Amino acid sequence: MSTYKNLILKNICYTELVYGRINKKLNLNLSKNEIEKMILDILTETSEENFIKTGKNIYITNEERNIRLTINSFTNRIITVDKLTKLHLNKK
Repeated sequence: MSTYKNLILKNICYTELVYGRINKKLNLNLSKNEIEKMILDILTETSEENFIKTGKNIYITNEERNIRLTINSFTNRIITVDKLTKLHLNKK
């Protein structure tokens, strides 16, 4: 059985709108290729135990980078990226 991490790494996809959303939410100005590399790096370095499926989404939390990715579990499409706050980290 494949893990969420392996499935996402093999099948992740992006919409045109998500690149702008990621730059806006993280206050960055990265190219599409830079965003895809950043997401791939985050997915690769994040432990499988931090891939949590809730409803139709998979939430990937990387505390070292202080970031959470939201990915649709049916399409493997990245929905958004959020900076974590102390509030997020204390909800564990």
